[in-house]
Amino acid sequence: MSTVKPSPIVQELRSKLNHDQVYVSESQRSLHSSDESYHQSAMPDIVVYPSSTEDVATIVHLAAAYNEKIYPYGLGTSLEGHVIPYEKGIVIDFSLMNGVLAIDEKDLLVTVQPGVTRDQLNKELKKYGLFFSVDPGANATIGGMVATNASGTNSVKYGVMRDQVRDLEIVLANGTIIHSGNRAAKSSSGYDLNNLFVGAEGTLGCYTEITIKVYGIPEKIIAGRVQFPSIHDAVSSVSAVLQSGIPIARIELIDAYSMEKINQHNDTGYPLKPTLFLEFHGNASSIHHDLSFCESIMQDYHASQFHVAQSNAERQELWHARHNLAYAFTHSEPKKKLMVTDVCVPISALAEAVSHARDTALEQRIEAGIVGHVGDGNFHALLLVDPLDKEELENVASYNETIVRFALAKGGTCTGEHGIGIGKVKYLEKEHGDALHVMKAIKRALDPTNLFNPNKNIFIS
Repeated sequence: MSTVKPSPIVQELRSKLNHDQVYVSESQRSLHSSDESYHQSAMPDIVVYPSSTEDVATIVHLAAAYNEKIYPYGLGTSLEGHVIPYEKGIVIDFSLMNGVLAIDEKDLLVTVQPGVTRDQLNKELKKYGLFFSVDPGANATIGGMVATNASGTNSVKYGVMRDQVRDLEIVLANGTIIHSGNRAAKSSSGYDLNNLFVGAEGTLGCYTEITIKVYGIPEKIIAGRVQFPSIHDAVSSVSAVLQSGIPIARIELIDAYSMEKINQHNDTGYPLKPTLFLEFHGNASSIHHDLSFCESIMQDYHASQFHVAQSNAERQELWHARHNLAYAFTHSEPKKKLMVTDVCVPISALAEAVSHARDTALEQRIEAGIVGHVGDGNFHALLLVDPLDKEELENVASYNETIVRFALAKGGTCTGEHGIGIGKVKYLEKEHGDALHVMKAIKRALDPTNLFNPNKNIFIS
C-alpha cells in the first residue's frame, strides 16, 4: 500500500527538528482548530511543538520561505477566536516549552518559557513564599496571558499582565530574536516595546522567554461575600469602597442568575441575589480594620449577610466557584457554546453600564449572567448560544454590540481583558479612530507579509 509523501515544508521541518515535533494527522490538527469561544473552528495544515527558541526561529524561517501562516498556541483558552487558523498554515504549540528558567526571590522576578501555566508557576513560587498575581480563572499559559494582556480577579490591587512584564524574548517575522525590555524596575530608554508586544495577540512575533514580576504571599488573607437587593446597589458600593482607599485585593460581581448557575454546578447554597465576592490581603493588625470599614460602607448601599470565610478551605471554595463560573454555564446546556461579552468602563460609569447591560438583556428577552472584575470597571455578560442557530446568533451579537457601543460612549473599551481576536475587530476603528492607522503601520513594519496570526487584532489586508 502506498503512503502519501509529506509536503516539502513538512519534510524540512522534520529534518531540522525531531520527527515527533511535527504533526499533520487529522487528530492533532483538529485539537488545534478552535479555542473556548463560539467562533467557527478551522484546521491548520501542520502542528509543530518547538522545544527551544532556536526551534521557533527555524519554524518562522521555513514558514516565511514557504509562505505559510503562523498561529502561536498555548492552551486554547481564549474567548475571541485568537488561535483559530482560518488561513490554514502552521500552529506552533508551546506546551513543550514549559520550563521555569529562573526564580530571583531578591528582585521578585521570574523567567519562564511561554508554555508554563499559571498553576504550574504558582506551585513553584510557593516554595519561595511568592506568588504570581494575574488570575484570569482558566489555567492559561503565561505566553497566552501576555498575548491577550490578561487581567482577572486580582487586578484591582496588583494590576494586569502588562504591569507585570519586565522583558520578553521574541522571534520576529524575519527570524531575528530580540529582547523588549530588561530586569530594571523602570527605564526611560527608547520606545516601550514591552507594552507594544504585550496584548499583540500573536500578530507581531512569538514569545520564547518571559520575565515577570511576582509578589510575596500576604501574611493574612481574608475572603467573604455580601448580598445586595440590586446590581446597581452592588456596583455603586464598589465605587465607594475604591474611593475610600481601602486596599482591597479582589472584588467580583456575580448577579442572581449566575449565582443560580454556581449553586447548580457546585452543589452550593448561596443566596440568589446580586453578590460581591471580596478578598483582602495584608497583615493581621490592619486587615480586620479594612474589612470592618468596607462592611460599614457597603451597608450604606443596603448590603446584607456580610459573610466572612471561616477557613482557608471555605475561601478556596468561594474562588473555585467564581473561577469555574464559565463551566457552570456551559455544563448547564452542553449543546450550546458560551459567548462572553467583555467591556471595561471608567469606574464612575460602571453602575450605569452594568444596569444598562441587565436592562437590555431583559428588553431583548436574553438570558444573560452579569459578572465582572468590577474593581477595575471590567464586566461581562455570559450568554449561551447555539452556534448553528442563525437567529439566535444574530440576537446575541446585537446584544453584544449594544453593550460595546454603550461602553465606548462612556469613554471605555470594547475589551478589558479577552482581547480582539476576530470577535471584536469591527469595533477597533470606532474606539481608536486614526490611531488605528498607526497600529496597522506598526504591523506592516514588523510583519510585512502578514505571517503571524493573520486577520486577527490589528490586521493588514
